[in-house]
Amino acid sequence: MAVSNFGGDEVRYSYDESHIIIVPVPYDATSTYIRGADRGPAAILEASPALEFYDIETGGEAHKRGIFTLPPLECGSDPAVLTEAVYRTVKGVFDEKRFPVVIGGNHTVSIGAFRAASESFDGLTILQLDAHSDLRPEYEGSPLNHACAAARAREYAPLVQLGIRSMAAEELPFVDSERIFYAHDLWSDKSLYGKALSLLSENVYITLDLDVFDQSVMPSTGTPEPGGPDYRELMFFLRDLFRSRNVVGFDVVELCPSAENRAPDFMAAKVIYQMLSYRFAV
Repeated sequence: MAVSNFGGDEVRYSYDESHIIIVPVPYDATSTYIRGADRGPAAILEASPALEFYDIETGGEAHKRGIFTLPPLECGSDPAVLTEAVYRTVKGVFDEKRFPVVIGGNHTVSIGAFRAASESFDGLTILQLDAHSDLRPEYEGSPLNHACAAARAREYAPLVQLGIRSMAAEELPFVDSERIFYAHDLWSDKSLYGKALSLLSENVYITLDLDVFDQSVMPSTGTPEPGGPDYRELMFFLRDLFRSRNVVGFDVVELCPSAENRAPDFMAAKVIYQMLSYRFAV
């Protein structure tokens, strides 16, 4: 049976009583390797009722701020139509002083959210957690391809990239060496997490591509890459970020679910709720 809201019946809230708004965007048209990210939001929602909604680490229950899940945003295959729809939806959430969580779908779904966040908050920084630099001006004829997400983000706000371990030579001219943190460097020098944190402004929007995690713990992505951080390492960084900055919203994208291994679906749901716990645990 399909689950229509994050957390299922245990944490069901009305829209009016909810501060946290989940925006599922089942989009995959611009993917370039393994297809199936359009099934990611449904897989995350289906896994989410298995979560425990008391968070041991923070000692709180973030769901008490109210979590409401919007109907999936279905916009066909045109990435321009999709991007505009995400922008309008997320901007509406910001306008109502609520907290958006966009779940994809591939990384194209984040582009509209970048624009909405940049228009809603002064002094914003976008933090990209990703295996891929995504700095191509366009790819396969489109500037809205999922391989262009970071290039578009930089048009809206300063960008910090963390976990990167894959890029094309054509992206090198667009790299800001002071604001990109490669996975191999992070592995050998953990102090770089602190340096990345120091570059973030007061207001931060987070875009988390699940392939930022090492593929041993997150194999279910459209473009898996070895050599990334494990769950606890990355979440400790995020814990420090949420403690020190005003995170205004985030997205979690690129889950490509597999019927043979549902553990990554649960991990994606856990990542979302852990981030919400860092932000809202009461």
